[in-house]
Amino acid sequence: MARPRVKVPKSASKDEVITIKTLISHKMESGQRKDKKTGEKIPRKIINKFTAKFNGTQVFAVDIEPAVSANPFLQFTVKVPESGEFEFTWLDDDGKTYSAKKKITVN
Repeated sequence: MARPRVKVPKSASKDEVITIKTLISHKMESGQRKDKKTGEKIPRKIINKFTAKFNGTQVFAVDIEPAVSANPFLQFTVKVPESGEFEFTWLDDDGKTYSAKKKITVN
């Protein structure tokens, strides 16, 4: 089971550019390795898309490819004009979604 972790400052000044860090525990199986017992290829299962929304508006998105290592770490910046909530979503090849939310207060 994948486990998302997110680091967002608890507060910021109006229009401050903040750094957000995300990490999700996920094996990120590329589909290139073979099972040692059977010799069969292990099916691809990766996190293939990540999105971040602030108060319902998308502020960051990325498509992730198989070359990304296990437990992908993403860091990005965003300007926060007001207090609100970030919503982070990871999508994997099986169609499973993983999400996390974090609030920020703008002074």
